[in-house]
Amino acid sequence: MNDNLPPAARGPGILLIRVRWGLVWASMPSTPVRELIPVLQVAIGPVILISGVGLLLLTLTNRYGRTIDRSRQLMAELRECSEADRQRLQGQIEILYRRARLIRLSILLAGVSVLLASLLIIVLFLTALWKLEVGLLLSLLFIACMVSLSGSLVAFIRDINLSLGALKLELGHRKAGSS
Repeated sequence: MNDNLPPAARGPGILLIRVRWGLVWASMPSTPVRELIPVLQVAIGPVILISGVGLLLLTLTNRYGRTIDRSRQLMAELRECSEADRQRLQGQIEILYRRARLIRLSILLAGVSVLLASLLIIVLFLTALWKLEVGLLLSLLFIACMVSLSGSLVAFIRDINLSLGALKLELGHRKAGSS
């Protein structure tokens, strides 16, 4: 089969594609496995990052769901409460809404971080396969991934602080009601 090809189209790294009218060949540089092993080693870092951010996303989506559920519960209580409790419940609902927005932002930024880490892995392999020098692109992808993850964590920390504010409101109400 290889004997009918011109000399330039014979040898390793040649991709043969059977089409309706015969064979089409294209020269594609092959990368030996020994050159891909260091790329696999370098790609392990972003893969571990994706795994860790996946756990963060699991935590965030659980918090988001609980925040939404609690908001709905408080809205139902608000419809049936006395005027004295109305202000307290409205304050808690407002805090829950702010928390939900922060958690949504945190989820979005964590998702972008995972996307950028995935792109980083793809670019790492393409640079190895095609023997490209794109160090600046790799650096920018990594920096953008870390900035996005940092933004996600900042929003998460702000949500934690807001949840403490809602607890303080509830405890203040219970303390005032028990005296």
